Amino acid sequence: MSTLEEHVDVGVPIDTAWESLHRVENYPRFVDGLRDARTEAGGRAHLGVEAGGRAREIEAEVSDRGGERVMEWRTTGEPELKGSFSLQSIDRDHTRVQARLAYDPGAVRETFGGPRGFAQASAIERLVRSDLEHFKEYVEQGS
Repeated sequence: MSTLEEHVDVGVPIDTAWESLHRVENYPRFVDGLRDARTEAGGRAHLGVEAGGRAREIEAEVSDRGGERVMEWRTTGEPELKGSFSLQSIDRDHTRVQARLAYDPGAVRETFGGPRGFAQASAIERLVRSDLEHFKEYVEQGS
């Protein structure tokens, strides 16, 4: 498994950022390649993903450590992905959002295609960084 960690500082209080992370249905507004997303019963989420020219439906389990401001998730099928979002208050009006992603590059490459495509570590790093920047824009605009 490869692990990637990225963070972004956002200009909103920690409660605002935390609430925005829990609106799964709005993820397509800031996550590249996500066509649709919805929460389901039992802490599950359904995601319609398009990456590397391939469309896939992915199911994930989501759990919170609310007191610690950590949201953890993992896919329930292929590709096996798991990660977390951790929030830290910088001051009253600023929050650091830390994203962590663990993945098997080979499994991601098989699912989304291309020997030099989506599964390259540098491509995944750019994608996560871009998604965090889009989240920053999304949350700071009060969407």
